[in-house]
Amino acid sequence: MAGLRVAVIGAAGRMGRTVCDAVESAPDLELVARLDVGDDVAALAGTADVGVDFTVPNAAEANVTALIQAGVHAVVGTTGWDEQAMQRVRDRLTGTSLGVVIAPNFALSAVLAMRFAAQAAPWFESVEVVELHHPGKVDAPSGTAVHTARAIAQARHDARVAPSPDATTSALDGARGAAVDGARVHAVRLRGLVAHQEVLLGNPGEMLTIRTDSFDRSSFMPGVLLAVRRVTGRPGLTVGLDPLLD
Repeated sequence: MAGLRVAVIGAAGRMGRTVCDAVESAPDLELVARLDVGDDVAALAGTADVGVDFTVPNAAEANVTALIQAGVHAVVGTTGWDEQAMQRVRDRLTGTSLGVVIAPNFALSAVLAMRFAAQAAPWFESVEVVELHHPGKVDAPSGTAVHTARAIAQARHDARVAPSPDATTSALDGARGAAVDGARVHAVRLRGLVAHQEVLLGNPGEMLTIRTDSFDRSSFMPGVLLAVRRVTGRPGLTVGLDPLLD
């Protein structure tokens, strides 16, 4: 029996090439198209079951729209999504049986670290997030860091925990990082890094560090393939890999 037909958008990029290799190596998947800048996503209608997008933030939403219009499920690893853009995707999916998975990170260690951080956050007085990536990354903070900070903030709000203490009254622009729903996020861009994040949680006399490191893009592939296999059974928009994990 033929496997799921998969098209990769952004196939010439580093992540795209790695996804293509992973799909070709999977016995239950078939790579039917490699698309990049200038290629027509609408041409995938009738030829692909799932489209995987690893492009750039200013192209991803248009690509997802084209996939939906072509009747193709979508798995999106491109970051930079805000709530308004995700709502537009939800609206476009209304009345269809199509599924879209937008995940800020496909590394299973990162997904678990985000979950652990949200569980731990209500028990600590102070929480900050530091994300570290290669200098070729165009968005800051990373989608993973934003997703992590929002989950932390929600968990602390639900537990009625006070904001992290901070007596800063004078600071250079950016010195305290970005505020994401009240949680501080710091971005580092450094040659030699791939994708790394740590959540620092502090109480009087103690600190907990939850850190995840991806040293190679192959670390994202189990999560990408999991999303490809499961998106067809999840109509509507799924944000994050967590709902796909047993």
